[in-house]
Amino acid sequence: MGTVVVDEVVVVDVQRFSLHDGPGIRTTVFLKGCPLRCLWCQNPEAVRRGPEIAVYAERCEHSGRCGEVCPEGAIRLGALARVDFDRCSACGACARECAHDAIRLIGRRVNIDELEGDLLRDLAFFEDSGGGVTFSGGEPMVQAPALGSLLARLSGRGVHTAIETCGLFPWSRMAPLLTSLDLVYFDVKHMDSAVHRRLTGLGNELILANFARLANSPVELVARMPVVPGFNDDEENVRATADLLHTHGLTRIHLLGYHGLGEAKKPHLDSPLAPFHLATMERRDLEKFASRFEERGIDVTIYD
Repeated sequence: MGTVVVDEVVVVDVQRFSLHDGPGIRTTVFLKGCPLRCLWCQNPEAVRRGPEIAVYAERCEHSGRCGEVCPEGAIRLGALARVDFDRCSACGACARECAHDAIRLIGRRVNIDELEGDLLRDLAFFEDSGGGVTFSGGEPMVQAPALGSLLARLSGRGVHTAIETCGLFPWSRMAPLLTSLDLVYFDVKHMDSAVHRRLTGLGNELILANFARLANSPVELVARMPVVPGFNDDEENVRATADLLHTHGLTRIHLLGYHGLGEAKKPHLDSPLAPFHLATMERRDLEKFASRFEERGIDVTIYD
């Protein structure tokens, strides 16, 4: 499994002035690594734990410099540059050398001191708007040791903190974070474990157990559902999801309609995810779906 590093995180992106990842104006940090392999994944570049190379062959200008600087001999030069991902160590030398952005390094290792300082640049915006920092991914709990340190530091400065999680983690990783965490957005993808396994690669038993634990914790818990037509929008799943919320005294859910933006990223990566040929969900269809929760006494917030 490798050595656990507690003083750095692997970051895909830091997105400022986010408005849909918690209250107020927020800075959202996208961390790498996820235990699930959801068919509809919107962030395939965040699935693998470490940095990786993405190739945009249509931008290649055939200079050959990428191949000259690659220490692993992983660049295959021909009509267009190609990467032998079995040999690639994701050192980033080729990406730094490419003047045409045809090869990019996805993910960077950042010391938590550096990241903390970067995030606190937005402290005035957080204070004025009631905002804060949200950690997303990928699955931020994959990097729980360093994440816990960051949350404690931010919370100590009075920053509102949140994470967006798929819910699949050992509870021993979450328990130490609870005193520094204000809000958890928790994905509920499918209530049937066998179907959940078919759609994401793993069952949902641990996910539902963690949902129950968080519902009984002092941290604010908000359920979210990525709505994927034909996969988790059936009546039985709506009923079971609403029952789960009511069981734990929750009366709201956030719905995220499927869109195909993640599909455009896969061909450029050494992605473990197969193509997922599904049209982006229309707003009107998402609103119809939302009404089925509302009929069961669940307040709905729609994101599309």
